[in-house]
Amino acid sequence: MGRDAAGDSRRVNSAVDAPRRPSWAGRNYSLLTAAAVVTNLGSHGALIAAAFAVLDAGGDGADVGLVAAARTLPLVLFLLIGGAVADRLPRHRVMVAANALNCLSQAAFAVLVLAGEPRLWQMMLLTALGGTGQAFFSPAAEGMLMSSVTGEQASRAFALFRMAMQGAGLGGAALGGAMVAVTGPGWVLAADALAFAVAGSLRAFLDVSHIPSRAPGGGMLADLRDGWREFTGRPWLWAIVAQFSVVVAVVGAAESVFGPLVARDSLGGAGPWGLALGAFGAGTVGGALLMTRWQPRRLLLAGTLCVFPLAAPSAALAVPVPLGALCAVMFVSGLAIEVFGVSWMTALHQEIPEDKLSRVSAYDWFGSIAMVPLATALAGPAEQAFGRGASLWGCAVLVVVVTAAVLCVPDVRNLTRRTKAVARATPVADVVLGSADAEGSVGRLG
Repeated sequence: MGRDAAGDSRRVNSAVDAPRRPSWAGRNYSLLTAAAVVTNLGSHGALIAAAFAVLDAGGDGADVGLVAAARTLPLVLFLLIGGAVADRLPRHRVMVAANALNCLSQAAFAVLVLAGEPRLWQMMLLTALGGTGQAFFSPAAEGMLMSSVTGEQASRAFALFRMAMQGAGLGGAALGGAMVAVTGPGWVLAADALAFAVAGSLRAFLDVSHIPSRAPGGGMLADLRDGWREFTGRPWLWAIVAQFSVVVAVVGAAESVFGPLVARDSLGGAGPWGLALGAFGAGTVGGALLMTRWQPRRLLLAGTLCVFPLAAPSAALAVPVPLGALCAVMFVSGLAIEVFGVSWMTALHQEIPEDKLSRVSAYDWFGSIAMVPLATALAGPAEQAFGRGASLWGCAVLVVVVTAAVLCVPDVRNLTRRTKAVARATPVADVVLGSADAEGSVGRLG
């Protein structure tokens, strides 16, 4: 009897002493966060490695842009299909299959680089396969994350998820830049392939039993039309996606094409550029940490105002400023864009029905990256025609102009936080943005 009582006492004390996981941080949320950390550790270094693999093989800025465009083009082509598939099939299976494709394509890219002199078309093909996997993965992942949290703590959950993800990106960028400088890009690409394998294994254990089964009915085109109606029926949604079609394109061109070239010519190569990207990652971690405590009532107004600082890195590269100043600029822009990211995910979680999350996410992703292949492919010719500095200043001006324009949309300025989530089957026409009932509490993670 005494031994039983002692055992019970130890179990009670253990339960009291053990850190309690928040009620919203369930199994799916924990698995998704762990997998995102692993993936971001590999992928942020791989972005640097891919650019320097092209340069090491004798390529120039135009070639770097072509490889970057080869990754993004399949995203544009397959994202909408990926969103419809993710709302029709179990989302975790779509995610695992996409991770498998990314793992194989990055492993082949690594072997190609380590074996000798990779050709441009080979690097473009393997990068395109990785982009195809991402096209199916992203809508499924976003829908899965949003369905894994509920209630008033959703914003805090999204912020903590993004903080973990961005922290891993920070470490991955810094480590990747250092590894490229020391070991070359091939081993960084191999590490990214391993990261995809580990992350896919974690995502295989996700539970989708809580997601209602889709009723049998229309086919793929009907699903796409349904998602399109959901997307176009919300002015704040399509306006911000249109804004980001320009912002993501010019920022992507600046960072994937012009950034490595400025680093090579003025900053000292891959290592310093990795530090600059790491500073951006540190800023995103700081922004996510801020958003675990700050819950602006007007979600999209606060988020959109924080897009303006994204013009600063392009301007800094145009000068170009010393490495320390560039890192400071990158940190501030990273912090600001994370405020937007958490606010945006909270707005989607709040306003979009669960059964349409992946399709709406696909339209969001599609609009946001549709112009990236064109921008990255034209970055090299633009540099030759106008000069690198003028091209970078053009990127900065475009960010400011389109962000100012989207603030003219009333729903962007007036959408407010809700204390309770929108009914998950609410039609678009029944959602009243900015109403008195929509004003949320101050306390509360795309």
